Amino acid sequence: MTIQDYLDFVKSRNAHEPEFLQAVDEVILSIYPVLERHAEFRKLKLFERMTEPERLISFRVNWMDDQGEVQINRGYRVQMSSAIGPYKGGLRFHPSVNQSVLKFLAFEQIFKNALTGEPLGGGKGGSDFDPKGKSENEIMRFCQAFMGELARHIDHRTDVPAGDIGVGGREIGYLFGAYKKFTKEFSGVLTGKGIGWGGSLIRTEATGYGLVYFAEYMMQNIGSSLKGKTCLVSGSGNVSQYAIEKILHLGGKAITASDSNGFIVDESGITQEKLEFIKDLKNNRRGRIKEYADKYKGAVYQEISLTADHNPLWKIKADCAFPCATQNEVNEKDCHHLIKNGVKLLAEGANMPTTPEGINLLIDNGVMYAPGKASNAGGVATSGLEMTQNYMGTYWTQKEVDDKLHQIMKKIHEISLAAAKEYGKPGNYMVGANIAGFLKVARAMQAQGVI
Repeated sequence: MTIQDYLDFVKSRNAHEPEFLQAVDEVILSIYPVLERHAEFRKLKLFERMTEPERLISFRVNWMDDQGEVQINRGYRVQMSSAIGPYKGGLRFHPSVNQSVLKFLAFEQIFKNALTGEPLGGGKGGSDFDPKGKSENEIMRFCQAFMGELARHIDHRTDVPAGDIGVGGREIGYLFGAYKKFTKEFSGVLTGKGIGWGGSLIRTEATGYGLVYFAEYMMQNIGSSLKGKTCLVSGSGNVSQYAIEKILHLGGKAITASDSNGFIVDESGITQEKLEFIKDLKNNRRGRIKEYADKYKGAVYQEISLTADHNPLWKIKADCAFPCATQNEVNEKDCHHLIKNGVKLLAEGANMPTTPEGINLLIDNGVMYAPGKASNAGGVATSGLEMTQNYMGTYWTQKEVDDKLHQIMKKIHEISLAAAKEYGKPGNYMVGANIAGFLKVARAMQAQGVI
């Protein structure tokens, strides 16, 4: 089969799922040399099987708002692959959630989880529920209604969800409380739990910290570091906040943050004091990033048009870029601007934030590019560490968890580079990460037979 044959096969079964097809397209372009080399993988149709969820669950979520009106949302859980461990992947609450988005995320999760070296399969779930503008009681009632159905399909050895966009510590708490009541079981069925009731230190910081650790290894690989580098960061949520924090720790300077309305530029750098303001603004007060510019007069705020053909945030001169907001936020035109302004590295904190055309442009122009499945794997890796602590009934110190996260990101960097070199694409992290993740899952599927 040619690359196009594989794509045609997947498209014929998922014709109206553009996000999922985009994710499949990226992976097959990377791993095709592996399929050419391994006839046994082709015979067993391992790639085709990976693109079909083992189970896709869709359900209705009924709940009542504060006005006594009945509301109806859709809930999902995509259990994509359990070849190397229980399904693992976040829950997303956002109006954009649909089957295509969750299948793309679950498919990416297969390879991301494999790269961590932990026994974790791939899954994803969520709802088209929008927490924005909802009261605490409405969010609690929705989470309880959502878990009333999801609890039928998960447990701590089968499927262990975590948080994602729209699902933070508050939502995880409500979801865990509901699960515990429905099942009469206190277990590690969710990760991202609070410290003191099953959570792990560093879990909140892990995705952002791991992203920057990975970027530092990329810079070290060319004899440099993040020290003294100016960095662009999009988003202002959990991943962005802790990416900015770790950039600071390593001597770099982050100058941007954003939300769905616009972005701020602070050429003097976002200090720890300013970052604490962002954390309070976004985590506690649910405010907008524009307030940063109101407080810090040296900062400039600019609105973002949803209909524009580029994001002006990526036109700002810098050394490194960290897209941490959402999928497809960096397009080909944005990448032209990044290249023109001398960006040396782009590492993805969000899932699939760079379009395929943008990725190709970056790589062709010598910009080091780290795909999210490698660079943002620190979150799920630390979720895996939380699961291990839950199994053992123990808590590790902050240093113990951070040291383990460091080593996991270092290992992902090493195996991605090694796989890229073995298959004739030295230095190509996208190819290397896809191949390394695919090989681990493919060999497990091969060993377990056609099931």
